[in-house]
Amino acid sequence: MKKVLITGITGFAGSFLAEHLLALGEYEISGTFISEKSIENVAHIKDKLDLVRLNLMEADAVESLVSSKKPDYIYHLAALSAPGKSFENPSEVITNNITAEVNILEAARKEKLQGRILITSSAEIYGLVSPENLPIDENTPFNPTNPYAVSKLAQDYLGLQYSLAYGLDIIRARPFNHVGPRQALSFALSDFAKRIVAIEKDITPPVLKVGNLDAKRDFTDVRDMVRAYELLMEKGQKGDVYNIGSGIAHTMKEIVSLMQSMAKVSFTLEEDPSLMRPSDNPELRCDNTKMHMLTGWTAEIPLEKTIEDILEYWRNREDVKI
Repeated sequence: MKKVLITGITGFAGSFLAEHLLALGEYEISGTFISEKSIENVAHIKDKLDLVRLNLMEADAVESLVSSKKPDYIYHLAALSAPGKSFENPSEVITNNITAEVNILEAARKEKLQGRILITSSAEIYGLVSPENLPIDENTPFNPTNPYAVSKLAQDYLGLQYSLAYGLDIIRARPFNHVGPRQALSFALSDFAKRIVAIEKDITPPVLKVGNLDAKRDFTDVRDMVRAYELLMEKGQKGDVYNIGSGIAHTMKEIVSLMQSMAKVSFTLEEDPSLMRPSDNPELRCDNTKMHMLTGWTAEIPLEKTIEDILEYWRNREDVKI
């Protein structure tokens, strides 16, 4: 059994990655978490995991963990991850995301770790992309438009630097928007779904407040995304970087219309200036050729299935309120 360490294992992507790896039956899985509440995401598989409550900002604790576990694979998923929210506290987001990764990489360096590390960057680093550069491949210029994107660009290049300077076996992934059940409310689809369910349950009036619906995003189901992570860990080239996305972009207006068609009640839309970002990327669309050629990966779960599952997730929760 190969030993896996997942940072942020109780988070959105982390919990689905843990499920996926368990299903393969080849891994002994441990993972870090920081919030007791987040354990609900892995409650159904908790007994099969080694959960470690740990603050990745504490270098000594991270070094001790890596030293004791000596993992074959480290999936570094933990981060403050909401692009929109990063405008509210840029210092916290940048400091957290960079320091946490440095602590992991330093621990791996000091321990002379022979295992492989997957760093999850983000397609947000491409930012404001000109139409002639669409779809976005790995050589598209960076134009980050929010503090989160800057932190992820630093994470990306720290992974490259530690691979080049110290010979660590590091793979870098640049995932485009991934969505599904359990995602935080700081992300639009999850927030919309919860509000729609609140309307269905007659908790709130039949009005959905929205921000910029013209932005186009490449949405991939989180279950497809974590499958891509595992394939990259097995087949990725040391030090290299890979875009992961469906290759299809949808406007937020299309997404909301699809949600309206799936809702159990009718509702209207109302633009809310507070939901607008200071700057927003018109379109992010993935060129996944490099990823597909290496691993054969393609997104398999239809967007309609993903959205239905997100709505059902909120319908089945008891804490839906405004």
